[in-house]
Amino acid sequence: MRQAARLPAAAGRFYPAGRHELESAVMQALGQDKAKREKAVAAVCPHAGYIYSGAVAGAVYSSLEISKTVILIGPNHTGFGPEVSIMDQGSWRVPNGELKVDTSLAKAIMGRSALFKADSSAHVYEHSLEVQVPFICHLRPDAMIVPITIMRAARQELETIGKSIAEAVRAAYNKRPAPLIIASSDMSHYVSDNEARNKDALAIRDILALDPAAMLETVHRNNISMCGVLPVAAMLYAAMELGVKDARLVKYATSAETSGDFEHVVGYAGIIVK
Repeated sequence: MRQAARLPAAAGRFYPAGRHELESAVMQALGQDKAKREKAVAAVCPHAGYIYSGAVAGAVYSSLEISKTVILIGPNHTGFGPEVSIMDQGSWRVPNGELKVDTSLAKAIMGRSALFKADSSAHVYEHSLEVQVPFICHLRPDAMIVPITIMRAARQELETIGKSIAEAVRAAYNKRPAPLIIASSDMSHYVSDNEARNKDALAIRDILALDPAAMLETVHRNNISMCGVLPVAAMLYAAMELGVKDARLVKYATSAETSGDFEHVVGYAGIIVK
């Protein structure tokens, strides 16, 4: 029996609820369409409301060649479901389209580590992955996704998660174009603009150095309120296993650029890993 689609939980809050309004917001965030997009292994994208972080997400997506399958890894803000949740069937519906879950790849990833639990409850109200979906629907409406959320995980577990994803990708795709891995994260939360920029620069430095262990230590030591630090670490471990050589910062911004409030900001970084 076909599983009912996962319905949007963030529409009307993080992005417009109407199809035409959402398409307009996505196109505005993407800016001028680029004739040539980059083939990348992975990326970091923010997940705040489009009015705040849409320009950063759009800068990343407008630079990427979207693969047939996109592995989405985000934090679990809701507390529902297991510590590492992977949705292995069904589809995700947003106002501008619907993407099927790549069941085959999801099950291949789960088969490589008991850390992954097949679960949909963690995804029902979670926005960190949902806000990525309208961009993917717009750029590649035939794409499939593998949604993964991480609530808690130690460094060694994050390495296992990342390597399991990479092993499944290598086994399933071999010489075919591999999936794109998107780690969803905002950076510093509710600090001054100056503090956010200074602290976020430290974490970004470690991401660009392709050093997930150093990033985890930097975030902990400097008390950086980066909500997707675990997903970004897992993504980096996967990307390193897949042989990446380089990462670049596409765009950084804070919410102050939209809100005008420079005392209580959230930071957003867009990064491409190749």
